[in-house]
Amino acid sequence: MTILELLPAIDVTGGLAVRLSSGSIDEGSWGSPLDVARSFVEAGARWVHLVDLDLAFGRGDNSELLARVIREVPVRVELSGGIASRSAIEAGLDMGPERVNIATQALNDIDGVCEAVGAFGERVAVCLDVRGDRLFARGGSGEGGNVWDALRILNEAGVVRLVVTDVTRDGQMNGSNRDLLARVAQETPARVIASGGVNSLADIEALRALGIEGAIVGKALYQGAFTMADALAVAGIEESA
Repeated sequence: MTILELLPAIDVTGGLAVRLSSGSIDEGSWGSPLDVARSFVEAGARWVHLVDLDLAFGRGDNSELLARVIREVPVRVELSGGIASRSAIEAGLDMGPERVNIATQALNDIDGVCEAVGAFGERVAVCLDVRGDRLFARGGSGEGGNVWDALRILNEAGVVRLVVTDVTRDGQMNGSNRDLLARVAQETPARVIASGGVNSLADIEALRALGIEGAIVGKALYQGAFTMADALAVAGIEESA
């Protein structure tokens, strides 16, 4: 069985790491995103999923802080949050992450997304935030087009990687939408990263069995549903070390 790459999530607003439920910010924070990232690295993480919520929701950005996290944390970083234009992609890549995630709202200009896929290849992933069969841009214009139509166009453009989120499960601790993920994986040659709802080691084990590339894990780690070390073991990371 292939490994499942785990990407612990750090959502940042106003310079602080915070917690989300279906896109809304819960009360409280964990303080410094840099400290949170370092704690994940110490626990064995090979990736960090770093999100600028302020950029995603159009209320500023945390670019200087996030650039510092990328510089100082010795693991690969996937940068996300509000990256919806060619200039935003280039600015994000200039910060030094392994890759940036193109936001779902960018699919309103799907031709532009396809051009970015062709230009940046492995350096970009495309987010498919989904509610039912519709794209649903968190922090953007809400409901968009049919996800399967968009996927067909992205496949034709040669998309390398997709980050698939059931927005109704994001931050809800009610399990990932494995039916959605399995269908996406069946209908694309791109690599798939799961996001939203991961709540247990059994969930991680089931995602690994799907043969997808990875999973973003957030609230379950912060609330102590499992440890980073145990999650990595179930995902097969220790086996490959």
